[in-house]
Amino acid sequence: MNKEYVVAFAKKLLAIDSPTGYTKKAIDFVEEEAKRFGYQTKRNHKGNLWIYVKGNHHHKTLGLCAHCDTLGLMVRSIKSDGKLALTNLGGPIIPTLDGEYCRIYTRDGQCYSGTILSTSPAAHVYKDASTKKREIDEMEVRIDEVTYTKEDTQKLGIQNGDIVAIDPKVQITESGFIKSRFLDDKISVSALMGILHHLKENAITPAYDLIFMMSTYEEVGHGMAHIPDEIAELLAVDMGCIGLDLACTEQDVSICAKDSSGPYDYDLTSKLIELAKREAVSYAIDIYPQYGSDVSAARNAGNDIKGALIGPGVHASHGMERTHIDGVLNTMKLILAYICEE
Repeated sequence: MNKEYVVAFAKKLLAIDSPTGYTKKAIDFVEEEAKRFGYQTKRNHKGNLWIYVKGNHHHKTLGLCAHCDTLGLMVRSIKSDGKLALTNLGGPIIPTLDGEYCRIYTRDGQCYSGTILSTSPAAHVYKDASTKKREIDEMEVRIDEVTYTKEDTQKLGIQNGDIVAIDPKVQITESGFIKSRFLDDKISVSALMGILHHLKENAITPAYDLIFMMSTYEEVGHGMAHIPDEIAELLAVDMGCIGLDLACTEQDVSICAKDSSGPYDYDLTSKLIELAKREAVSYAIDIYPQYGSDVSAARNAGNDIKGALIGPGVHASHGMERTHIDGVLNTMKLILAYICEE
């Protein structure tokens, strides 16, 4: 596995803002790379990307999915002093956003920088600066333009419904840790692209036809509600949970037995566990207490599939996230074993 490729790809993808509903640039980037490898691609009407890989056998098709959409914010309204009131896209941990830099994307193609702040941002002015609850209605964006009124901001072309993207603050440490917002799920997208790179570079043909799918609305629950009819099994590659009594670490691939949507397919999950043992992959089996995946969306929409969920352990999900390259590589090793198993 080429970890340098995966890390470099992840850094590029994480630098592309893609809050849920605003994913075209990220999907374009992933599709361009898939085409560079020579794979056929397609998009459905909602913008999900499908990448086709021919296998040795054609009587069964396996789907593998990750999501390019991230958490984010949207302009709810423009305040009288020119600052922006907000509504959240997906479920970011709102208190962690206080003081974060952001970018505002207008519908006419402008991009402005700003800072997300509490409505009581100054310790020298507000008695409740440190105690005020950091809830979405008490947060706002200070735009980096000369704007003191609602009219000033409107003249910039900013309007209700504009996207507010949060700076991911990507860092890669010498010890192998990957620190960034939105590792959920761009690190898994990068792992899947690393698999495609590995197949191409080593002339490996998987056992069955594959469709790699990158979804665009996972964070709001309907990313993979529609999938190609020919898919018999769907493997979601998404972040593994860490905390409470869960067994996973940032260096493991997590195999999820059950999440908030219910248990994953028993036989397919058992197969993944056996493959992890056979390949000497560092893994953990866990129950995710507050979680739903693209397999959940596909099953809830009535798709006739076996579904399973794996992914690298990610600490502090929906906040300032962190994983380790070992967890990503272990995830890739398990995926490779799965797609090459007859």
